[in-house]
Amino acid sequence: MISEHSEELLREVAALPALPGVYRYFDADGNVLYVGKAISLKKRVASYFQKNHGGTRIGHMVSKIARLETTVVRSESEALLLENNLIKTLNPKYNILFRDDKSYPYLKMSGQVPKPRQKREAAQSQVAPVSEMRADASAFARVSYYRGGVEKKHRYFGPYPSAWAVKEAILLMQKVFKLRTCEDPVFSNRTRPCLLYQIKRCSAPCVGHIALEDYARDVADAERFLRGDSQEVMRELEARMMAHAERLEFEKAAELRNQVAALSNVLHQQSVDNVSDRDVDILAVKVQGGKACVNLAMVRGGRHLGDRPYFPTHVEEATGIEDLEDDNQAIQSVEVKVLEAFVAQHYIDIPMPSVLVVSEPVSKNLLSALANRTGIKVVAIHQPREQRRAWLDMAQTNAGLQLARLLAEEGSQQARTRALAEALDLALENLDELRVECFDISHTAGEATQASCVVFHHHKMQNAEYRRYNIEGITPGDDYAAMRQVITRRYIKLAEALSEAKHSGVTPVGTGRLPDLVLIDGGKGQVAMAREVFEMLGLDLSLLVGVEKGEGRKVGLEELVFADGREKIYLGADSAALMLVAQIRDEAHRFAITGMRAQRAKVRVGGGKLEEIAGIGPRRRAKLLQRFGGVRGVALASAEDIASLDGISRELADEIYRALH
Repeated sequence: MISEHSEELLREVAALPALPGVYRYFDADGNVLYVGKAISLKKRVASYFQKNHGGTRIGHMVSKIARLETTVVRSESEALLLENNLIKTLNPKYNILFRDDKSYPYLKMSGQVPKPRQKREAAQSQVAPVSEMRADASAFARVSYYRGGVEKKHRYFGPYPSAWAVKEAILLMQKVFKLRTCEDPVFSNRTRPCLLYQIKRCSAPCVGHIALEDYARDVADAERFLRGDSQEVMRELEARMMAHAERLEFEKAAELRNQVAALSNVLHQQSVDNVSDRDVDILAVKVQGGKACVNLAMVRGGRHLGDRPYFPTHVEEATGIEDLEDDNQAIQSVEVKVLEAFVAQHYIDIPMPSVLVVSEPVSKNLLSALANRTGIKVVAIHQPREQRRAWLDMAQTNAGLQLARLLAEEGSQQARTRALAEALDLALENLDELRVECFDISHTAGEATQASCVVFHHHKMQNAEYRRYNIEGITPGDDYAAMRQVITRRYIKLAEALSEAKHSGVTPVGTGRLPDLVLIDGGKGQVAMAREVFEMLGLDLSLLVGVEKGEGRKVGLEELVFADGREKIYLGADSAALMLVAQIRDEAHRFAITGMRAQRAKVRVGGGKLEEIAGIGPRRRAKLLQRFGGVRGVALASAEDIASLDGISRELADEIYRALH
């Protein structure tokens, strides 16, 4: 093993300090192979090069190591956190990697913290006059769906596993506590109650149908319920109901009775009467067929909010690598490795509850490191009882179902990939490496022309590799010129690098590779334009294929047009190859249209996000557009410039600046 590596690398390994840290292995092309942590860098890294790992995955990885990098840290906890940050950033081949496709949504309670300040006589009156009750919208908290960075002036509840869970919680806030969901400009300009008041989903604070003190109490009850104090809220509502009944205030007692009934119904549906847990995450892992699924179920405020599956990459390649972590450590099962990788990577970015219910045991060192980061004690319960056992059983069942679905989808997708390769006679040694790029042009009567490029690789669409191109300097509506521009911009640098490598015999580090197939959404005209670009760049014309719509532009009648002179072909409506081509083409079309619409909204005067900003009504919007000459001018202005306009506070100016950037 030692003779396979350079003397310089072995000297570097021998000189490593006996300190905690993180190490990275690279191959000869500069690609990251593996990221690991160590209590002692010297002992840990040396173990890779001093032992004979044979034909194992460790041995295969070690044989590729050309250089290494290390970072010394102060403790094992710091090493663990840095390791997982680097894993998510560098995407090494021999590490189990989880990627979050999106951030978690929250329920947002905007406005001031509830402080009943209304005069007692106003609180005791049946309905105060609208003129007396008209107040700043921020005094009446609004409940809304939110995703993004949090601000201290608002309260956030969650995270929730899905947008559906947040919307269910908002509906609950409307049914039980009748909190408003309207935006501040709408609130400030109402003169009579909206439909939500009529269907008993809002108490109409906008027109004074509820005193500020009473509304603040409803907000406080809602927030306590979201934090898990549901039984306490129920008892207080019942006590207030009885007090009104004793004073013969039967209408108010009836309102509270309905509120208690709605809340009781929710608690019954959630089955939380005997649950003491407030915030818990339930984690179940399932491994099968070289794939893995971690199912995360969330309990917040004592309520089960639903679950969300995660599928790691590099599971097969990473199996066996982590077993070298400690000579005294027992070899872990794949399930334990996957679960620990998820816990370490997932909770770096989001708040962590104090209790985890897990299907596999989790390392105490890992929990200790997370506790040091969060400042709270984290407990992992491996063999739970009662309600926690029911939650874990449900999560394990869902993990199995989600993994079975993934394996079925991948099997079907692999069959489609194979059918496409056979139909087009693509010479591939490994179908997993088939790479297809597809282009589409989108605009509205020549306005805001955009081109999209989507990528299909490893039997699935690779969203992270999608690209949009703003098309400029052409005659509006000229799709051919737009196609020429995007194909040139996409491949000119790659063509230059390949040409240089052909003459010098050395491929520059970081040079990509041409796709095995380039799809053009269009017929002979678009393909001819792409052919001219490929000929100019010296690229293989056999890669170019156009997807021409069939008779009546009906789905399933598409024909493939070739740039290298081959006769166009029809694969058949039931062809698996055509299904894959249509899937890729449709994704390119969707991606192009969404980009075009966003671009069009930005350039149109009065369009874009300006209308969506809370606090910007018709008058302020008109002033902004007049001062800065349109939305683009507003977007180019600084927060100070925006705040200089009459009627725009610095706080609102900051909000406008954030929204447009």
